[in-house]
Amino acid sequence: MAMNITSIEISSSGVWLGDNPLNCAFPLLIIQTILILAVTRTLAFVFKPLRQPKVVAEILGGILLGPSALGRNQEYMKVIFPSWSSPILGSVANLGLVFFLFLVGIELDLTSIRRSGRRATAIGVTGIATTFGCGAILAAVLHKTVDSGTSASYANYTIFMGVAISITAFPVLARILAELKLLTTRIGETAMAAAALNDVAAWVFLAVVVALAGDGATGAKKSPATPAWILLSGVGFVVFMMVVIKPAMRWVGRKCSSEYTLAEEAYICLTLAGVLASGFMTDMIGIHSIFGAFVFGLTIPKGDFAIKLTEKIEDFVSGLLLPLYFASSGLKTDVSRISTSQDVELLVLAIAAACAGKILGTFGVAMLCKIPTRESLTLGFLMNTKGLVELIVLNIGREAQVIGDESFTILVIMAIFTTFLTTPTVMAIYKPSPIDDLDSKPKPPLPKPDKESILSCVHGPEDVSSMIHLIELTRSTDKSSLLKLYIMQLTQLTDLSSSIMKFQRWRRNGIPLIRRLTGRTSDSDSNIATAFGAYGDVRRSRTMLITAVSPLATMHEDICRVATENNVSMILLPFHKKWRSEEEEIVAHEWGTVNHMVLQETNCAVAVLADRSSFREATDIEKIGVMFFGGADDRKALEIATRMMEKASVKVTVIRFKSKTGNGADEELDEEIVEKTGVDFSGEIVGIGKSGEYSLIVVGKGISTVEESKSRLESELGFAGDLLTASGKGIVSSVLVVQAEKLEKGIEYSPEMV
Repeated sequence: MAMNITSIEISSSGVWLGDNPLNCAFPLLIIQTILILAVTRTLAFVFKPLRQPKVVAEILGGILLGPSALGRNQEYMKVIFPSWSSPILGSVANLGLVFFLFLVGIELDLTSIRRSGRRATAIGVTGIATTFGCGAILAAVLHKTVDSGTSASYANYTIFMGVAISITAFPVLARILAELKLLTTRIGETAMAAAALNDVAAWVFLAVVVALAGDGATGAKKSPATPAWILLSGVGFVVFMMVVIKPAMRWVGRKCSSEYTLAEEAYICLTLAGVLASGFMTDMIGIHSIFGAFVFGLTIPKGDFAIKLTEKIEDFVSGLLLPLYFASSGLKTDVSRISTSQDVELLVLAIAAACAGKILGTFGVAMLCKIPTRESLTLGFLMNTKGLVELIVLNIGREAQVIGDESFTILVIMAIFTTFLTTPTVMAIYKPSPIDDLDSKPKPPLPKPDKESILSCVHGPEDVSSMIHLIELTRSTDKSSLLKLYIMQLTQLTDLSSSIMKFQRWRRNGIPLIRRLTGRTSDSDSNIATAFGAYGDVRRSRTMLITAVSPLATMHEDICRVATENNVSMILLPFHKKWRSEEEEIVAHEWGTVNHMVLQETNCAVAVLADRSSFREATDIEKIGVMFFGGADDRKALEIATRMMEKASVKVTVIRFKSKTGNGADEELDEEIVEKTGVDFSGEIVGIGKSGEYSLIVVGKGISTVEESKSRLESELGFAGDLLTASGKGIVSSVLVVQAEKLEKGIEYSPEMV
C-alpha cells in the first residue's frame, strides 16, 4: 500500500502504546544505519587480508543490501527499506556526500601538477584522451542496445561515458599508494599528480554533462539557452571562489594557528557552514551540490588548518554517512539485470574499454617519457583505480537520466572489478621497498656501531620529557664528543584523509621522511621539534627529526632501516603503556606489536622505556637500580648504567640474582664486566619495583639459562621486564628494558659488541 510521506511521523510513541517504530522515519533510519554499518564493516574485515581498499567492501555491501541479494525478499524491502524511506535515507546520504567531496577538494593538491612537470601532465592528458576514445566506442554500443530510451542527446551521452571510464578515484588511489609505500616514490608522486589533473578535468566535464542534460527527472522543459546560462553561472561561481573566498580562507587558516586557539571553533563552524552554502549555490545554479562543496574544498589552504578540519569531520563522514550513500546506491543496483549473453558481452566490453584506455594509454606515454617498463605498467594499473568517485559520477548520470538502470549496473560492476584488480596487480609487478628483499640478499659485515649515535622514537609530546632525560643520562660525559641524535616521530598511517594529508605534507625523498630540525614545522610536531632542538643546542648534539608515517604492520621496517643506515648504537623505544597515575593506565597494544617486531628484527641495541612519571620527576640525587641476572642483555644494561653513574647526580645500585646453574662462559663475562664497573651490590631485593626506592630500574630483556631463553621470543620484554611493567602489581618505579646488539638476526649475541 502506498504511503503519503507527509503523513509519516518522525518518532514513534513506543511499543507499549501499540506503535511500530519501523513505521516512523527516525527509528527506521537508525535501524537502516545499524544494518548498513554491520554489513559494510564485516565485508571490510573479510577483504582486509587481500589488502583491498575499504571502498570495495562498502560498494559490495550496498549492493548486497539492495535488490541484487537481500532485496530479492520483498518482505525485507517493505520492512527495512520501504519506498517512502528512500528520500530520507537519500537526503542524509547526500549530506555525507557533500562533506566527502569537500574533503576530496581539501586533499587534492593542485600544486603537485606543477611540481611534477610535463611528465605527469602528459600522463594525465593522455589517460583522459585515450579513455574518452574508448568511452566513445562503448557509448555507441550501449546507446544502441540498452540506453536508446534515455532523455540525453547522443553527444551528451558520449561525453558522460568518457567521463565515467576515464576518472581516477583520487582518494582511493592515495590510500592504495600509502598502503604499498609508494606515495613518496617517483611513481607515487607522478600517479598522484596525474590523478589530480585527471579528476579536475573529469569534474569539469561532468558539470558540463549535468548542465547539458535533458529534461531530467523533473520533466520540465528547458530553454535552448538554459545550458549556456548554467555553464556561465558555474564558471562565475568558480571564479568567485578562487578570487574572493580563497584569500579569505587563507586568513581563516592563519587565525586557526596555535596562537589563536580560542577562535578555532568559531572559524571551523564558519567553514562547515561555507560547505553547505557552496553546495546550495551550485544546486541553485543547476549543477549538483557536490560541485560547490568540492570547489570550496580547493580554496582551503594546505597545512595545519586543513588537517585540523579534516580530523574533526572525517570519522563522522567516512565512518557513518558515506556507507549510507553506498546503501542508497546499492538499492538502485540490480545485478540480476545482467542475465543474457548480450549483457555479459557488454560488461566485458565496458571492462575492456576502461582498462585499455587507462592502462595502455598511460603505459604508452610513460614509455615515451623514458620511465622504465615495469614502472610504466604499474602507473597504468594505478591510474585505472575507480571506487567511490566513480560511483558518485554514475549516480549523478542516473539521476539526470543520462544513463539507464542496466548501463548503471554494468558500469558499477566495472568499477568494482578494476579497483579490486589494482592492489594485487601492482604488488605482483612492482616492489615498493627494498626492505622486502633484505633477507634474500647476502649481508655485508656490520660496521662497529657509533657509540655516540642514538635513535630515539616518540609517539607524541608526552614522550619527549622522559626521552630527553634518558638520553642525557646515557650519553658520554666527554665534552669533546658530539652526540648524533635521531628523533623519529612515529605516526600511524590509516585510510583517513588527515593521515594521508600529513603523509603528503611531510614527504621528502623516500621512506621514512627525514627533516632537519630547522624551518617551519606543523603544530602537531612543533613541540617535539622545539624540545629536541633546544636540547641539541644546549648539550652539543647534532639532532635530526625523522617523521615515519607508516601502517603499524610495517612501522618496524622504517625504524630498523634508519638505525641500520645511520649505524646507531642504540634504539630507544617508548613502552606501549602510559601511566597518568598509579591507578590510571592507558594501553595501546598495537604499539606493543611494533616494539616487539623491532626487538626481533634489528641488529643494534634496543632499550624500551616504561615511564611511570617517577623517572621524569626525579630531583637532586637520582637513584637507579640495575637488576642483574647474567647474559648479554644484562651486561648491556650494566654498561648503560655505568654511563649513568658518571653523572654526579646519579647513584647506581646493582642487585644481582645468581642462579644455581649457569653457563660457564657467560659467568666469566659477567664477572669481568661487573668487576670493571666498581659498584656496590645490595643483594637480592624482594619487591624492588614496589618500594619506590629507585626512580628507574634497568634490566636486560634476556636471561642466562638455555631452557628459559626459549621463552624470550614469546615474551615482550623478558621475564623481569614483563613483571616490572605488568598491571595491578603496585609497581611505582619506571623501567628500562635493554636488549644487546646482535651480529645477525637469530644468531647469538656478540660479546665483542659490549
